[in-house]
Amino acid sequence: MELLLFRCLVAAHIAAGATGAIAFWIPVVGRKGDVNHRKWGRIFTKAILITGCLALTMSLFTLYDPMTVHPHLVGRFDADFVRGMFGVMMLHNAILTLNLAWYGWLCVQNRRNVAANRTPLNVALQVLVMIAAVFCAWDGARIHQPLMMLISVVGMATGITNLLFLYSHNPSPVMWLKEHVKALVGAGISVYTAFLAFGSVRLFPALALNPAMWSVPLVTGLIILIYHRIRIDQKAGISVIPQLRRRAAASD
Repeated sequence: MELLLFRCLVAAHIAAGATGAIAFWIPVVGRKGDVNHRKWGRIFTKAILITGCLALTMSLFTLYDPMTVHPHLVGRFDADFVRGMFGVMMLHNAILTLNLAWYGWLCVQNRRNVAANRTPLNVALQVLVMIAAVFCAWDGARIHQPLMMLISVVGMATGITNLLFLYSHNPSPVMWLKEHVKALVGAGISVYTAFLAFGSVRLFPALALNPAMWSVPLVTGLIILIYHRIRIDQKAGISVIPQLRRRAAASD
């Protein structure tokens, strides 16, 4: 019964995650602020929140009884490894995904009204992701899994930088938009990482810890994030590159 319920959670998780993974690209590559951007942005956010909740539940099942809910890993990995990678780390990643999706959604809803983002839930998510990051790093050190320690840095950095914005005074007029992009692109990276890394365990268990499975979504997401941040600065007239060009021209 426990395994059947877990498999139902996995199926729902895949369906919600696939919806989010597809919806992700329409706001990213489409025209910003138009009807399609807002519509698919809402679909993406809802799908990611559902995906995160399901991942959170799956991680708790794994923490409770790792080998029963992952019978395909019996004989390949021990219980400590499975509990760490698919329990502790998935718990961290689930909280991180929920954090990013909710935070990014609030940023675009409240825009320059930063104080409105300081809801109990939003602030609690920042604290939770930092606690989860510490737990993930500690357990990774305990079972000698550096990947868990590395991914915990992302969670800790997310919580810290989000809190810095939430409690900032007089932020840049476009800072809310940068935070919105950062958070939702980060949530997209999380979804694709789950598909490529965690998903590969079922098909190709030996690839589960392959750095390439984790680096592809990260590198792609960083390129998207840097591109959009540059575009935001350019539209706001605060891009560093034009300023440097003007200074160079003035000095000639």
